[in-house]
Amino acid sequence: MKTTLLRSATSIAIVAAAMGIMPAVSPMAAQAQDTAELQEKRIPAGEFVKQPNMRTVRISPDGKRLAYTASVNGESYLVTLNMETNELKPVLASSEAREAGERQMAGYRWIGNNHIVITTISRENINGQLGDFRRLIAYDVNTGEVIPQAWDRAGGDAGIIKYIDHKKGTFLLQRDALQEVRSRYGLPEIVEVDVTTGKFKMVQRTNPEVTDWNVDGKGEVRAASSYDRDNGKVRVMFKAEGERNLKTVFNEADETFTDSAPNPSMYIPGTNLVYTLSNHEGYSAVYKMDMTTLDIVEKVYGTEGYDVQGLILNEERDRILGYEVFDGEAKTVFVDPDMKTVRTMLSEVFEGAALQIVDYTSDLKKFVVYVGGINKFPGYFLFDTQTGSLNLLNWEKTHLKDLEANPMKAEWYTASDGVRIQAVVTYPRHREGQKNLPVIVMPHGGPFGVSDRVEIGFFPWHQALAEQGYVVIQPNYRGSGGYGKEFVKMGRQPGGYGKRMQDDLNDAVTAFAEKGVIDANRACIMGWSYGGYAAARGAQRDGDLWKCAVAGAGVYDMPLMNDWDARNLGRFSSGFQATSEDPEGISPARNPEGKWSPILIVAAERDARIPMEQAETLVSALRGAGKVEGEDFRYVIQEQGTHNLPYDDVHMEWINEANAWMQKYNPAYIDTDGDSPPATVAFNN
Repeated sequence: MKTTLLRSATSIAIVAAAMGIMPAVSPMAAQAQDTAELQEKRIPAGEFVKQPNMRTVRISPDGKRLAYTASVNGESYLVTLNMETNELKPVLASSEAREAGERQMAGYRWIGNNHIVITTISRENINGQLGDFRRLIAYDVNTGEVIPQAWDRAGGDAGIIKYIDHKKGTFLLQRDALQEVRSRYGLPEIVEVDVTTGKFKMVQRTNPEVTDWNVDGKGEVRAASSYDRDNGKVRVMFKAEGERNLKTVFNEADETFTDSAPNPSMYIPGTNLVYTLSNHEGYSAVYKMDMTTLDIVEKVYGTEGYDVQGLILNEERDRILGYEVFDGEAKTVFVDPDMKTVRTMLSEVFEGAALQIVDYTSDLKKFVVYVGGINKFPGYFLFDTQTGSLNLLNWEKTHLKDLEANPMKAEWYTASDGVRIQAVVTYPRHREGQKNLPVIVMPHGGPFGVSDRVEIGFFPWHQALAEQGYVVIQPNYRGSGGYGKEFVKMGRQPGGYGKRMQDDLNDAVTAFAEKGVIDANRACIMGWSYGGYAAARGAQRDGDLWKCAVAGAGVYDMPLMNDWDARNLGRFSSGFQATSEDPEGISPARNPEGKWSPILIVAAERDARIPMEQAETLVSALRGAGKVEGEDFRYVIQEQGTHNLPYDDVHMEWINEANAWMQKYNPAYIDTDGDSPPATVAFNN
């Protein structure tokens, strides 16, 4: 890691200047900064997918320092800011590891007030195959010392923090153990680590039935679990109050992939009761449960017609501060009086703008607040409840400041079989009120249990393409998460995958065309991962509907993918994706003949989830069917790409290729629209 640490004064000066660190100003003055020229012009699509200039802001427990990631010209850096002296220190240069021998930063958090513990991933060549090793390093903000954390005799993964004691400067680390007994190789153990030295002592040794440990708010191991990748059984073990041994309380498989195993979110001190999320009544809600019997004691919190997304706990993990909820828009509901008061004050200052509390000090006196992201480009602010000060730290994208975003709404439509579907719709800000616009339908990945939503920190693709003049519709087709387990099961039923789920996408075009919002004759479909499959399936199955398709990192041959999943994920997990009774029939690569929509196919050569053979098989089939490359299809291989599009260069290539393909076959502006595109802003960065 020494080769990537930034120590020189020259490096610090260059990074600080390029990051555009903002002075402390009031939020009203910050929002008043001049963005008039940008408002009138069109932002290039690629600007929306560049790494933010500030992200993942973490405040030290005493509130004296910040740690965050800053990106400059496509390069990311972990930096610290001393808020008493205003001293800025770049700590670590970080980008995703591409080659053997490279390392990347995968996250960080404060432990105590003087150390940032950084998760690193090291990519290595193991017998001709690339493998990733996860390790922790601690950075001392006072001395600049870098301390490896419990590396001695650690296995492949030594990076899961289970518990933190800020006062003692220690934490519990779950790591793969190197054992002499072959049957126990790679099983996890728990060690207590001293962050100042990196030295550790054993807390919990490996157990042949355990692949993950669960720790309560006092740092005691209270539960454990394991998963059998072949039969799908999840075993949950629990240690009752006052007992020494774990006992199995659950050992079942869920062939519907919708019923969650008991998973404690918070232990109630001195009891065998926990708070947990459960969907046993149809929708995920918060319950109080007895872990020894798995009996539900009390329903604590739920929402009508939607799944609760999670609990927000205090630092000690012994009190609920609030809940993460969703009703088409992601929201936080605080129940803690202090948090409710702070949220109310901030909402009044920002006049109802979308905001999120992203971090806070142990005493709940200082808060990092993320403002914007739904109606404006967001920024980070620091709120001090004792002084009343509220200062801008930086805009997420410094050069765009608080530019007005393309407006997003969560709207409902009715599918052709009567099922109600919710979608996130993004409208082009330069064409407000205009009817019969071109549309891009953008199905999310997953597909099951995942959803698109209106939320702070918007997904950049819909903003990028709405900016070019398109209405972008992101349907939460049946099978999506957030709407109860029966809605998920609807997607998994025979005739769902590749058929009824596709109809939901088609029906979005029909529904919004009937409203006059879009022109059904000017529709394209675009997606990545499962969305890439849905785009290719749409191009093959519904060539008369879609003017074009853009498919990235998709599955195109289901039998081939099911075989790959069985080998790499286990026999049970291989059934998670397509549940169709006709896997060949729903595979675009198995049906290359007939009329297809013109399709752009983008494949990431380093994709660890979807093998390159999927794209190669589709392209080969299209060529064999007489499809003309450059007209009927275009094939782009991203040699440095992964499934997560981690770099600015490959991410910009993806969005720019997609935009160019759509402009070719479905232009955003045509003569009969009655308007013309605004001038495009030119950026130097």
